[in-house]
Amino acid sequence: MQYGTVRLRSPEEEKAPRQRGRGDTLLTLLTLLLLALGLVMVFSASFPSAYYDLQGETGGNAAWYFLRQLCYAALGVGAMFVCSRIPLRLYEKLALPSLAAAVLLLALVPLVGVKVNGARRWISLGITTFQPSELAKLAVVLSFSARMAALGDRMSGFREGILPFALVLALLAGLLVLEPHFSATVIIFALAAVLLFAGGAKLGWFIGGGALMAVGGTVAYLAFPYVQDRLSAWRDPFSDLTGDGWQVVQSLYAIGSGGLTGLGLGRSRQKYLYLPEEHNDFIFAVICEELGFLGALTVLLLFALLIIRGYNIALRSVDRFGFLTAVGITSLLAIQTLLNMAVCTNLLPCTGIALPFFSYGGTALLIQMAEMGILLSVSREIPGNPL
Repeated sequence: MQYGTVRLRSPEEEKAPRQRGRGDTLLTLLTLLLLALGLVMVFSASFPSAYYDLQGETGGNAAWYFLRQLCYAALGVGAMFVCSRIPLRLYEKLALPSLAAAVLLLALVPLVGVKVNGARRWISLGITTFQPSELAKLAVVLSFSARMAALGDRMSGFREGILPFALVLALLAGLLVLEPHFSATVIIFALAAVLLFAGGAKLGWFIGGGALMAVGGTVAYLAFPYVQDRLSAWRDPFSDLTGDGWQVVQSLYAIGSGGLTGLGLGRSRQKYLYLPEEHNDFIFAVICEELGFLGALTVLLLFALLIIRGYNIALRSVDRFGFLTAVGITSLLAIQTLLNMAVCTNLLPCTGIALPFFSYGGTALLIQMAEMGILLSVSREIPGNPL
């Protein structure tokens, strides 16, 4: 039986010990290169807000955000290499426990979570905070992949193939709306759609799911005033320059100021307390301003190469779980990258979506590096894996 370009193992072969080679070198190099560029840009984008210390958090240390991100990056590299050594069978066994843990933590957020900018999305761990929605994304990849791998050709049915996934998505969406965290909800739904398509779900279910999402979006628009404000600012951000349109307008100013070659590394003007979240959700605008169109295009090409390599690993994987896991992790990377850049350029309404490997944030960076480690683990089970 063929799967991608590699023959699927028979049930007897699945029970036998698997030969594990080395991880994919190109994937590793691209990941580390993006991480290094991300660290440089975090320092460049964050030092004005860290120095002026408007919230009394950094003590005026201009390198405060950078040093914390550097620590998380070092831990993330370690997590990537550890995760790359763990066999896929263990990830398959941990799929449901990881989903249960994500649901439990999401349920705790409204009760004990830390509130920032009107949203309660983080759980305080004392020295740092943890964002359970990041774990939920990975848990969806692992649990959906494990379930679909077990179902095989039965994915086309409703009771076995669609209903369990729909119930999980409804539960996660309900918990995320309580925070509220609509961007994470959109990402998880998009991720689930990709996994279900790759797993063999019928096209009709996607049409029905799209209709339900349209209804849900309408309800969110009517029930949450800030959703209406975001959409109004998206349609015409210059109509409310001092209100909801401020962030998008400053992002567009930054992108436009960069021109072809940029103002130069460290020379952004909008990061001097004009552009909110300049080292987080809107760091791509600073990249465009400082490195210009050519620099932004280089970052885009690096992400494209990483995404292509991830799908290449998926196509060469030796079993269904490995294929779906690689597709899920790679698609999650692609979805978040495209959505972040679309928000920064006002192609989509403004919402909190981080740029992988670049945006400041410990939880997201650690889990992203762990995801790359899992992708490397998939590559280690490909016979004769090149590079």
